[in-house]
Amino acid sequence: MERKMTNIRKAKTADRIMTGVFYGVGGFFLVFLLFLAGYIILKGLLSYYPGLFSFTKNGIGNQLFNTIYLVFLSLLISVPLGMAAGIYMAEYAKEGKFLKFLRISIESLSSLPSIVIGLFGYLVFILMTGMHWNLFAGALAVSILSLPAITTTTEDAIRSLPKGYKLGSMALGATHWQTIVKVLIPTCTSRIMTGVLLTAGRGFGEAAALLYTAGQSTNINWSNFNITSPTCPWNPFRPGETLALHIWVMRTEGSLNIHAADIANFSSAILVILILVFSILTRVLSRRYERKIGGAK
Repeated sequence: MERKMTNIRKAKTADRIMTGVFYGVGGFFLVFLLFLAGYIILKGLLSYYPGLFSFTKNGIGNQLFNTIYLVFLSLLISVPLGMAAGIYMAEYAKEGKFLKFLRISIESLSSLPSIVIGLFGYLVFILMTGMHWNLFAGALAVSILSLPAITTTTEDAIRSLPKGYKLGSMALGATHWQTIVKVLIPTCTSRIMTGVLLTAGRGFGEAAALLYTAGQSTNINWSNFNITSPTCPWNPFRPGETLALHIWVMRTEGSLNIHAADIANFSSAILVILILVFSILTRVLSRRYERKIGGAK
């Protein structure tokens, strides 16, 4: 009996120690993240000067628009494809060699360096099509990088749901597809949104893949609404430099611009703020959708 009590005390002590260690690790990364984000934002805002936020050649407004537009295009491509692949792997594919091959392929794709995807996009989306650098090619390259995260997240989210959800829906007369669309997907929306957040964050900060596909120039005429025109802001087949590329250019090739360092610092701050706002907004919308699905007002 005494030995049993001693073992219990040792187990509780070890549990408290490990709990403290994990809290310490989590707290360290939280403090580090807050410090890093705060440092970038503060330094960037202190580097601001009048005209830096304008939609001219001397401002970063066009690059900011290109970044948001490119991420939007990439999500239009990667989210439907990734969710469809995740649904297939979770609900339709049978366990076997083919499913294992799919998982290995997805893992291999997720581990590819972005510069390799960029070169692939340059060869396929630019050279083979005979086109110049454009935002749509950049969106396709970013979509390739995004597909593994969305696919894996969707599959895991569906597989983690209790089997009673699916069986109960089909017992009420719903078809397999109706059960997926009306029950399974709405129930795991928040987890799927996690994958979307990861892909969007990577799209906002991607530079290497866009270097060979989206290009490093931007010529936008905001009074031009002809979507086929190379200067129309909504034309996806025009070159478009993003904020991440602009930061790289200012830090490597901006020696002729006396404000290169200030532009790079401010662009970095805007990029961090943009990612934070997008993440918070997406979380809020997904939680509201979950409450709506659950019957809450």
